[in-house]
Amino acid sequence: MEREIDRMVSLFEEGKMTRRQLVAHVSAVAAAAALGGRSGRAEAATVEEPTFQAQRIDHIALRVSDVPRSRDWYAQHLGLEITARDSESSSFLNCGDDFVALFRRGETPGLDHYSFAINNYNADDAMARIQEAGLDGERRGNRVYFPDPDGIVVQVASG
Repeated sequence: MEREIDRMVSLFEEGKMTRRQLVAHVSAVAAAAALGGRSGRAEAATVEEPTFQAQRIDHIALRVSDVPRSRDWYAQHLGLEITARDSESSSFLNCGDDFVALFRRGETPGLDHYSFAINNYNADDAMARIQEAGLDGERRGNRVYFPDPDGIVVQVASG
């Protein structure tokens, strides 16, 4: 138990874990020790280091049937700011430090992908981590994508 707590404190000190995550992980380790290791949930929380440490959601990308119509709707009703990267087939709208991307892709509107910001992001490193974790990743330029267990596409990007 001590070794696991030391490992988590080191991750926190290296900036790879937030204070909230540290408290949650230490609590899980203590609970597992108190239960004699009988709790599957507590054990699962401390099995291994995560593949990435997401800092925040960077952006959400939506498939829409009419980019200008959707762009204007998000600007009018949610106050999102249209960026210079705007066309008939794609538009990017700022939402504070994050953004929403709109793409005209296929016939069915819906979620295209969502992206998590990762500190010290490097696409080569991201692909290596994804492959090491046994995930089916795809690199497109400096962007790396991989599906979650339900097939929803996740992107990792610079934090």
